[in-house]
Amino acid sequence: MSEDTVLLEISDNVATVTLNRPEAMNALSKALRSRLYHVMKQVDEDDSVRVVILTGAGERAFTAGLDLKELGSQEGALGAANAKGADENPVKAIELCRKPVIGAINGVAITGGFEVAIACDVLIAASNARFADTHARVGIVPGWGLSQKLSRMIGISRAKELSFTGNFLDAHTAKEWGLVNHVVEPEELLPLARKLAADMASIDPTFLAQYKRLIDDGYAQSFANGMALEAQLSSAANSAVTPEAVEARRAAVQERARKQG
Repeated sequence: MSEDTVLLEISDNVATVTLNRPEAMNALSKALRSRLYHVMKQVDEDDSVRVVILTGAGERAFTAGLDLKELGSQEGALGAANAKGADENPVKAIELCRKPVIGAINGVAITGGFEVAIACDVLIAASNARFADTHARVGIVPGWGLSQKLSRMIGISRAKELSFTGNFLDAHTAKEWGLVNHVVEPEELLPLARKLAADMASIDPTFLAQYKRLIDDGYAQSFANGMALEAQLSSAANSAVTPEAVEARRAAVQERARKQG
């Protein structure tokens, strides 16, 4: 059933969304993409959810990208690579979520799967995770953002090397290049994701959503325009904060730091 292609578990203000086609390396079939849209829409609208973890079932793959078997058997299926609707485009489905999305990369993330990974706000990886852009090798031009996002994340020369060769990037090198924040053993991946999610979930959710939007909107502009955007929003928001509120929050920050040692 299509409902089984993406699993959803909600606990302690954190939604864990799992791409669930391990027998097909969690390939992004039409049914899975549609289900992912509905799940991401659900968690976005659920006030009990403050943070989302996105991962894949099994140990082999986060996702291998578009289902090539499906693409080869259905007329017009390749249009998914340029789909504008979030029910067809998994990157847009992820990006519509106003809450932080942690990508827990449990295996390979290939081509469209690579694009899905970098749609997340924060990436952590299992030691066996690998990334590859094989668009050039299969003769498909990326349509979900990889050609523009990857160079901004790891540098244009490194991005070109990956895209022009189709070679795999291992997890530890991905960390050295700034693509992922942490690399851990496979059994430690979800516990770390849940720890980071819990830290994020302790922040006021309205503030967190606004901060995420500020960072994303500013990153999409020139540096000067991003700075102007920050100044505009900062001035309006901070003028409404009372000294008493600042003092209370400062005390809470100090207490948290004391507990963390």
